[in-house]
Amino acid sequence: MPNLATALVQRFSAYVERLAIVLGHRDRHEPLRAYVSGLCLPGDRKSIEPMAARVDPRHVRARHQSMHHFVANAAWDDAAVLRVARDTMLAALAPHGPIVAWIVDDTGIPKKGRHSVGVARQYCGVLGKQDNCQVAVSVSLAHEQASVPAAYRLYLPEAWARARARRRKAGVPTAVKFRPKWQIALEQIDQLRAEGVPPAPVLADAGYGVITAFRDRLTAGALPYVVGLSSETTVWPSGQAPLPPKRYSGHGRPPALVRRTRRHRPVSVLGLAQQLPAGAWHTVAWREGTHGAMRSRFAAVRVRPAHRDEERTEARPEEWLLIEWPRGEAEPTKYWLSTLPATLSRHELVRLTKLRWRIERDYQELKDELGLDHFEGRGWRGFHHHASLCIAAYAFLAAERLAHSPPQPLSFLRAAPLPEGFTPRGAAGAS
Repeated sequence: MPNLATALVQRFSAYVERLAIVLGHRDRHEPLRAYVSGLCLPGDRKSIEPMAARVDPRHVRARHQSMHHFVANAAWDDAAVLRVARDTMLAALAPHGPIVAWIVDDTGIPKKGRHSVGVARQYCGVLGKQDNCQVAVSVSLAHEQASVPAAYRLYLPEAWARARARRRKAGVPTAVKFRPKWQIALEQIDQLRAEGVPPAPVLADAGYGVITAFRDRLTAGALPYVVGLSSETTVWPSGQAPLPPKRYSGHGRPPALVRRTRRHRPVSVLGLAQQLPAGAWHTVAWREGTHGAMRSRFAAVRVRPAHRDEERTEARPEEWLLIEWPRGEAEPTKYWLSTLPATLSRHELVRLTKLRWRIERDYQELKDELGLDHFEGRGWRGFHHHASLCIAAYAFLAAERLAHSPPQPLSFLRAAPLPEGFTPRGAAGAS
């Protein structure tokens, strides 16, 4: 009977074989296995050269060439690799219940130079400020037990999208045009739905939530959401709405747009929060953290979003406005709008809203443990190939964590040598 380490090696080999099948050409299978092994093995740096030294120390130069060609140049499909990763995670999650949320997010990768594809001075969440970085948009499938990115695409700033020479040098496909991050996310969501991924409420931070068109598109697609807001966002409090159209005077076209007046106007979510009575606020605990239960003070009220509703023929439907105002703070710290059912309890609403921590943990592990931000190439293809393989490796490890807790150490890969008969060769013969 195989021991635990041997069984783990067999599961890893079977997983890599599933990835290899979608790559097509057999010459890609060896560098695929080497690359995924290198990502999973311990090591401070997950760029190609140090990974080559770890997985094949006797033939570092040849292995480096093979892996570099495989990631930077070979024409294989990132989406197919991500589908294997996604399906592996869904299968591992099946005993725990269905996916409970799709999490839209983006992550920044700081860069010093200006030649890497998509790099520009823009907001970098890792640094918490504007700086030189790349930004990728993702949609993750999330459960309270685990989550994994199912779509991942580089955001191409408008200056890059217009620069033909830079695009050509970085290998940006001609079909890729400038898209705001929220539009990239919607395209990813549409693709996942077209592939039959079970839908779930969409979670997103204020970078997406303040975009009314983003929320409207989700609603039009029958996808409920919980999205962050800025404190300046305006709403109509419960029981209030814009005024009906003016009475028809008998001349011209009958008025059709709802109205505001100087005295009858929506309020900011900050202003509404400050007007709520003390009884509207309740302390809610949503999960256990490393230092005990995580809890804060929340109010949940029904409101109507008011963005440019004077250009509409009817008021928007009511939604949840969830407000977090921790004790001791001078004003609320976070706001969310949600189209989840009006019958949902405050605790259920808070618990789902706070599930966004999963993607924050995913990105931390993808970067710290699997080197998502370690790719040193400059091209579009290499950027996405490296990311999809990092996500594929992460999906395997997350599935192991779900099925075997605690999971076996990553050192199992030391017991999984490269195929016998491997003859080192350069990249020239690979495809």
